[in-house]
Amino acid sequence: METTITRPLSQVEEGETVSIVGIDGGRNLRSRLTTMGLLPKTRIKVVRNGKSGPFVINVKNSKMALGRGVVDKIMVS
Repeated sequence: METTITRPLSQVEEGETVSIVGIDGGRNLRSRLTTMGLLPKTRIKVVRNGKSGPFVINVKNSKMALGRGVVDKIMVS
């Protein structure tokens, strides 16, 4: 049996591609992220994960900037 390690998106390094496993947030956050196309099993690439500034991801050839509080709640593998 294969073990999948999940971690918050905030811990993913720049250039790494991961898949969304779930969102540890309330209904409003899940709804907002769903409308942005951030659903379970969606593949995303981290473009920028610096100590300051926005967290930038690439989803389906579109770049998005997310706040630090949000990326702490998106679980990926």
